[in-house]
Amino acid sequence: MRASGAWNDKIITEYWDVALQEAPEHTALVAYRVGDDQRVTMSRRELDIHVTRIAVGLAALGVEKADVVSCQLPNWWQMFALHLACVRIGAVLNPLMPIFRERELRFILEHAQSRVLVVPSSFRGFNYAQMANNLRDTLPRLEHVLTIGGDDSFTQQLLNRAWERETDARALFNSRRPHADDVVQLLYTSGTTGEPKGVLHSSNTLFANVRPYAERLQLNHNDVLFMASPMAHQTGFLYGLMMPVYLQATAVLQDVWDPRFAARVAAAERPTFTMASTPFLADLVEIAPQHHDALSSLRVFAAAGAPIPSILVEKASSAIDARIVSAWGMSETGAVTMTHLDDPVERAIHSDGCALPYMEVKVLDDHGQPTLPGIEGHLLVRGASLFIGYLKRPEWYAVDEDGWFETGDLAQMDAQGYIRITGRTKDVVIRGGENIPVVEVENLIYTHPAVTAVALVGFPDERLGERVCAYVTLHEGEAPLTLAALVTYLQQHQLSKNYLPEHLEVLPELPRTPSGKIQKFKLRERAREIRLHPTTPA
Repeated sequence: MRASGAWNDKIITEYWDVALQEAPEHTALVAYRVGDDQRVTMSRRELDIHVTRIAVGLAALGVEKADVVSCQLPNWWQMFALHLACVRIGAVLNPLMPIFRERELRFILEHAQSRVLVVPSSFRGFNYAQMANNLRDTLPRLEHVLTIGGDDSFTQQLLNRAWERETDARALFNSRRPHADDVVQLLYTSGTTGEPKGVLHSSNTLFANVRPYAERLQLNHNDVLFMASPMAHQTGFLYGLMMPVYLQATAVLQDVWDPRFAARVAAAERPTFTMASTPFLADLVEIAPQHHDALSSLRVFAAAGAPIPSILVEKASSAIDARIVSAWGMSETGAVTMTHLDDPVERAIHSDGCALPYMEVKVLDDHGQPTLPGIEGHLLVRGASLFIGYLKRPEWYAVDEDGWFETGDLAQMDAQGYIRITGRTKDVVIRGGENIPVVEVENLIYTHPAVTAVALVGFPDERLGERVCAYVTLHEGEAPLTLAALVTYLQQHQLSKNYLPEHLEVLPELPRTPSGKIQKFKLRERAREIRLHPTTPA
């Protein structure tokens, strides 16, 4: 990897220090909070003061090198600063999606052995501080819960104290400096195993993706990078947090997706790039006729997370001036394939791009042989941005002796090396770019006293790509189970809203193989015919 130039052994604070020295008053980031219509802007110098205080403050709280600092934050400036601070002292940042509730958090925080958890006091009407403090009683390793807003212990304990005057910050940072092969990010992704998987990345693996990604899209220090995708997702983290630092560009953050608010942000900040899942693009296209001037600065929109419907690309090409590129990737790799800016528009419609530099893809049949162009098979990837492994689960690291990783996706590849994702061998539903942990939700539904069997599958949705359908069988004599009753039951067990089924069918029996395994392909075929009422909420 080093010989090829894929790994240059740099960490994010090295890029940050260069940018800080060259232009300390340059705007580092602009962060918008939709709920209270708040705008915060910081120069590199101002942000660096916060980064230094957070880093030294965390060390004073007992965070050691390689300790895990978890944060369940929206796209607020504090999360941006927190990653830089963690790298300063060699800690590992563990970003958590704000949709997680007690059930997911308890497992993750215990599994990661997190020392610190940073949360909003409240966000979108939910009391995160109360949830976090309730969890703390059952997690002895979790020593500190810091809240932003409310009593604002994050500010009181880290930012309001001039740590840099009490401690030799430079000496501390030099002694704690991580190597580029050390783990700096722990990101949990939903899988098929019944528990979230902790994906481990180093600076080398992350920047081996960021650098060629920026090059393919011809981005530089003059660009303004807009990110409304959560930075707790790999998309937001890589291209809304790390890439602006690498490019010495300005980051513009929005904490809640609202297309009209995004148009206001675009009018004020003039972003040139963004990346998001397909529903974000669909929403922008819908409002574009009334906001064309506001969106006119946008040069590149990278769409991933779900195939882009052809009609959407056609609409986008006429509604906004940005070039639409399609991409495919995973938490384990970052973006692996992407179309080129000079590719015909049809490429973004009919493919998910070709491999980025330092990455390879191949499609194999059931016998492990390469498929012919256009024939579906199993997608494998290898290369420099491939993750290090899953935390405490080495048996899940499906990498062979030649470095090929089984993605669990099905794909076709054409003669030019462009792939198209056609399905998944792993049991995951992707709703609006968010992986739904099917096994976990099924296991919870199984606990309902009326249910004897359950199978979750996705059904198609124009905007979100997929929604969740639950097929169940009931104990004899049980009263009919309604979707509302099932949702209430799951909410009582603290299941995330995004994971809730949006369609329920009670069947006399589920289709099974002779050995008793549920035949989900038959249920998926049945689910293709589902049509929700137009008033069904997203």
